[in-house]
Amino acid sequence: MAKNTICVWYDKDAEDAARFYAETFPDSALNAVHRAPGDFPSGKEGDVLMVEFTVAGIPCLGLNGGPTFTHSEAFSFQISTDDQEETDRYWNAIVDNGGQESACGWCKDKWGISWQITPRVLMEAMAAGGDEAKRAFAAMMDMKKIDVATIEAARRG
Repeated sequence: MAKNTICVWYDKDAEDAARFYAETFPDSALNAVHRAPGDFPSGKEGDVLMVEFTVAGIPCLGLNGGPTFTHSEAFSFQISTDDQEETDRYWNAIVDNGGQESACGWCKDKWGISWQITPRVLMEAMAAGGDEAKRAFAAMMDMKKIDVATIEAARRG
């Protein structure tokens, strides 16, 4: 087990979520499923309690903790993409699988986890600073899914 692992709380579907992430993102996998050795507040002995999974190389632990806590945009996975095709593939996989669109490259999966599907060209524009960053930022503010061609045009002015 990694020294630092992201623990993500789910109501009851951590295994389904981990399988979806493994099918959707490269360098991702469902690594292990752990069943409860006894009854717990939101489940019974033998139910899936935890799953170990990897999302784009990041080790995670999914905990089926019940409905006590819900997710917010204060935590998100940011996935960097190389082009519009890759951006569309990840965005559409999340949104078309019961998720929902948000603003500025953010979306939520059907389990309530927030994702930032961020083309590298946007981050490069922000890192450039100055007028280039201002133009790219202004263009992004009107978007849900990031449009790479529009960001590239904004960078050029």
